Amino acid sequence: RGLGDVYKRQIRKEVEQMNKCWCGSGLDYEVCHREFDKKINYYKKRGVMTPPRSMIKNQQQIEGIKKAAVVNNGLLDHIEKNIKIGMSTEDIDVLTREYLKEHNAHSPDLNYEGYPKSICTSINDVVCHGIPSSDVILKDGDIINVDATSELNGYYADASRMFMMGNVSDEAKKLVKITKEAMYEGMKAIKPWKSHIGDIGKAIQRYAHINGYSVVEEFCGHGIGMTMHEDPYVFHFKTKEDTVLIVPGMVFTIEPMLNQGTRHVHLNYNDDWTVYTDDGKLSAQWEHTFLVTEDGVEIISK
Repeated sequence: RGLGDVYKRQIRKEVEQMNKCWCGSGLDYEVCHREFDKKINYYKKRGVMTPPRSMIKNQQQIEGIKKAAVVNNGLLDHIEKNIKIGMSTEDIDVLTREYLKEHNAHSPDLNYEGYPKSICTSINDVVCHGIPSSDVILKDGDIINVDATSELNGYYADASRMFMMGNVSDEAKKLVKITKEAMYEGMKAIKPWKSHIGDIGKAIQRYAHINGYSVVEEFCGHGIGMTMHEDPYVFHFKTKEDTVLIVPGMVFTIEPMLNQGTRHVHLNYNDDWTVYTDDGKLSAQWEHTFLVTEDGVEIISK
């Protein structure tokens, strides 16, 4: 009888495990993602491209990402309080390393595919991936994008902000302002169960062009959370490609780069990272991490 009880408990345990939700939440499937899957199947049967399960975060993962975002937001706040004319971009990297160490986090940028620093600092005509250096000094009139990613306990958050140094030209101020607004236009296009990832880029490009700016097409937003770069690929321009339906549980960045002149860019082959505008005109970028909810969208990192 004792051995029979052991078998029964084992069978009961296996049945319970079989009923657990695929998302890894540990909850029963019936109360976790059963209704979600019904909706997904409804759209699949109608030929709509739907996101794979790997793009959907469970509640535990979302909470972990939000904690990483608290650190990332705090890091950018810290930089905002300390950034000033006369400091080097290397000083910004030092601020980053010290802040993350104090908060038991680290930068996944450091040593990523050989990237040598903990943050990206992109000034004026640098579109993205500017490498901090003690030789690059912030000057009056500069605009700089500071792009930060933080990892805490295996979870990731990502955001970037523009900073204007001293007496910035009206043209530069407008570019910084419109770029941020373009990102929010992309956010407005997020409508759970109704819009697709491609609608984000369409909205961004429309707003940029109305205001006389071009959109860089070589770089994109991306899924994030369990690693630094995940699917989906988030376009910042109108694409002819089919893109997935936006559904609750998706976490991704929107990070448009707008240029004053041509959209075309080139890579600095001396460091294989720094990207410049082809015509030497200004570029700006803003980035937030977004969580799609049943009701709409939540900004996690900014």
